[in-house]
Amino acid sequence: MPMTRFRWVPLWVLLGLVSRPDALCGQDAPESPAPPQTRARIIIDNDFGGDPDGLFQLAHHLLSHSVEVRGIVGSHHYPDGLYGNPGTPENACAAATELLTAMRLAGKIPVFQGAAVRMEKDFAPVPSAAADFIVREAMREGAATPLLIACGGGLTDLASACRMEPKIAKSIRLVWIGGPEHQGIAFPPPGAQAVEYNLGIDPRAAQFVFNRSGIPIWQVPRDAYRQALVSCAELDNRMGNGGNLARFLNRKLRDFTARAFKPEPETHVLGDSPLVLLTALRTPWEPDTSSSRHITVPTPNITDEGTYETNPQGRPMRVYTQLDTRLMFEDFYAKVVRFDQRANSNKR
Repeated sequence: MPMTRFRWVPLWVLLGLVSRPDALCGQDAPESPAPPQTRARIIIDNDFGGDPDGLFQLAHHLLSHSVEVRGIVGSHHYPDGLYGNPGTPENACAAATELLTAMRLAGKIPVFQGAAVRMEKDFAPVPSAAADFIVREAMREGAATPLLIACGGGLTDLASACRMEPKIAKSIRLVWIGGPEHQGIAFPPPGAQAVEYNLGIDPRAAQFVFNRSGIPIWQVPRDAYRQALVSCAELDNRMGNGGNLARFLNRKLRDFTARAFKPEPETHVLGDSPLVLLTALRTPWEPDTSSSRHITVPTPNITDEGTYETNPQGRPMRVYTQLDTRLMFEDFYAKVVRFDQRANSNKR
């Protein structure tokens, strides 16, 4: 049997082949991808004076370094308020400012007062400092990052801004907590309101944004935001012995639930928290909301009754169907604990 002769190959050659697969297949190696751009500008628009879930969301956003909070909009909700909380934009701004003070951020992030009333049938813009700010930020030249509008309430101020300057529709993306379930995807909950809560705050504004504006929308409808369910025992366990921020948020939630429910519930829906999940907690490479599920549909029209009307020519819209609540809430708890620990260490 003839002896097989092996040719000696230097180790550096072998290593070069392993580290460069193109040397084996005869193809050029692809260029390294550019560094990921995960940071985004964000305007937070919410009725902070109502259900305190908006304050939980605002605190979480302010603790997330992947977004640059350019401003906070305190918007109106229903004229009669909510369980003793006034429905005015002044009250919303006061609640947001109180949180900023608790986080030692007062004066560092501007708070803008939204309109006091809804849009009328003619869709005329409702003037406000908030709408003016949205236009200025959306039209700002030289901005290197996208502008997201994270809204957990009514759409009065965004709709008014777009009526004032339609060009902003090309410069922004709306992430909205609101709207009813989509037919064929989910069913309304038992005893559901005829018009979903956030849509009902200003139905005309929602109609303008969906039906007429051209603004790209990522929607978290009622069936999705109701997944943001936490137990009161969980909140006590994770935040009950915390520092100033944890105590502030827990106190706001307890005060509200004591007025809204008899007896005290076992759970609470922190339904505005998906705004953080979908804007700040995205993948670093090829940034997207990879751990949550959505479908893409033509943006429907919203009817006078607060329902959807199919619009095959509508621009593409994301509708979120399943949320990564583990990531969302674990990140929230960890950041609140870290913030309070650092605040306590700075006092020493």
